[in-house]
Amino acid sequence: MHEMAIVDSLFKIINAKVKEHQIKKVVKVKLKVGEMTAVEPMTLTACFEVYAQNTVVEGAELVIERIPLQGKCRECANVFRVYNYNFQCPQCESRSIETVAGRELYIENLEVEE
Repeated sequence: MHEMAIVDSLFKIINAKVKEHQIKKVVKVKLKVGEMTAVEPMTLTACFEVYAQNTVVEGAELVIERIPLQGKCRECANVFRVYNYNFQCPQCESRSIETVAGRELYIENLEVEE
């Protein structure tokens, strides 16, 4: 379960921001999570709730925005949605594909009460 390690890293960032800005309460945490990260949202949410206990994050809403996997063909420059990890351009059938979306994993923003 790599979600626990991910949440641990997220809380290091959140705690640094809480300390830096003297935040009294975190109300909402919005994450961008790419499809290729293989993060299970329910497991991530459960881990988040455990880490949040007895902190300024306790009770905060966790919003997870899933980012679909997209590729860009290096031959014809077509940008397309990748399904089932089939990295083949639907336009020219090239397999020379660059991943342009779907690897994201970051905190987009924190909604707080100061």
